[in-house]
Amino acid sequence: MTPRGFPAFAPGRARRPRTFWGAAWNRAWEADALDAGPLRAGRRLAAAGHVGPITVSPGRLAAAVHDGDTEQAYATRVRVAPLADGDWDLLAAEVAARAGHRAALLAGQLPRELADLAGVRLLPGLGEVTPECDCPEWDHPCRHAAALCHQVSWLLDADSALLLLVRGRDARTLLAAAPGTGRVDAPPGTGRIDAPPGTAAAPQPAAATLRRPDAPDTAGTAAAEAYARPAPPLPPAPGPAGAPVPPLLPPGPEVDVDALRRLVAVAADRAAALLRQD
Repeated sequence: MTPRGFPAFAPGRARRPRTFWGAAWNRAWEADALDAGPLRAGRRLAAAGHVGPITVSPGRLAAAVHDGDTEQAYATRVRVAPLADGDWDLLAAEVAARAGHRAALLAGQLPRELADLAGVRLLPGLGEVTPECDCPEWDHPCRHAAALCHQVSWLLDADSALLLLVRGRDARTLLAAAPGTGRVDAPPGTGRIDAPPGTAAAPQPAAATLRRPDAPDTAGTAAAEAYARPAPPLPPAPGPAGAPVPPLLPPGPEVDVDALRRLVAVAADRAAALLRQD
């Protein structure tokens, strides 16, 4: 199963999950918290856009999270206990029994009924969420891990089937294991990197669309395919450079301003020559 990558959220106002799965995810991981303070601090970091791009892989969430200084970001990971093989078998049987469940998963949505499936706890329980961070804090979770988990709830608002990958397998694997489902096309976003808001990637052969919070559906490209493409041509060379404009250099003690201006002019001439490939 290919990990999925999501671009960083832009700063904005504090937000709460808008869907059942987003809210249920928050209730699940917050139940393990020893103190409410880091949860509130993590919510503020999430709203401020201090969480970098998020990678979701089977049983693992990861992002770089900072407190306002991007140069001092902490490697933050949250490990989630995977479901047992028997649990996946029960889920596959339930999906195979209901055509509506299969259609929802193919659309990237997780049927709410699967949360109450007898014998399977799709949402993590106590002790099944393990935060890890290289910050010096001792909180469980620390504010950085809390910020990451808060933003994952926003991802689940837009793509609830992502919870399956968090628990160890993706929607495509579950559909393939469901008896009688036949050929399975990749659900939206499976094995792909989601596009940033307001942008559209190059069209792909697969008829799958991608979604991310607060953004229109966009096409995606598998990482392996993107890296296999030849490098595009360079843009046209810039036109002739005009005379360099020397910066304002106020006089200072023991500083030869005229000599400094001459050095700036020489550097500008050399840069222009490099652009012209002289």
